[in-house]
Amino acid sequence: MSPVPLTEKQQRVFEYLKDRIDDTGRAPSLRQAAADLGVSHTAVAELLRVLEHKGWLQRQGRYSRIIQLAPKNHESKRKNTAARRVPIVGRVAAGLPLYAQQEWAGDIVVDGRIYRGDNLFALRVQGDSMQDAGILHNDLAICEPRQFAENGEIVVALIDGDDATVKRFFYQGDHIELRPENKKYLPMRYGLGQVLIQGRVIGLQRGPKQMTGL
Repeated sequence: MSPVPLTEKQQRVFEYLKDRIDDTGRAPSLRQAAADLGVSHTAVAELLRVLEHKGWLQRQGRYSRIIQLAPKNHESKRKNTAARRVPIVGRVAAGLPLYAQQEWAGDIVVDGRIYRGDNLFALRVQGDSMQDAGILHNDLAICEPRQFAENGEIVVALIDGDDATVKRFFYQGDHIELRPENKKYLPMRYGLGQVLIQGRVIGLQRGPKQMTGL
């Protein structure tokens, strides 16, 4: 019997489980999956139940971490990689949704299975302040639009409505701290009104895979 097709959210969870099992040999805990996916434990449990019901995975008991993915689905998704283009932002504008800007600096092609969000954008990294997080000078940081951030997330932040920077975000009650990932640089502190979050970094692309038109 063929499995029932998945919604976009369900497909995202399936791909996440596949990647974690491929990397570690086991499924993540509900707590870890909830943190990685940005949803509640209850939502993860329900999504697992739906995936099992639709025939995309099997579990040994309701709360078991022993998960077996349907092999045919696993292989078919590998063959069905969908490329998509993500615009490169030349400049981050204050007060405007990034997807509403018209001044792009080209496009890059990414794997649509991995980068599934709406209105994704890329920003070219300048400098070496995030090198210990694996983000190097001239890398393209692939981002999802956001106007908020959780402590510890790597974000694109607009400072005083002008300069954009990629740093790790921390809310400290009466100020915002943007931390580099390089011991040569000190954390930067700003007033609450000085920092506008424009997006969260969800991936990187390095090398000449850039396109500048349709």
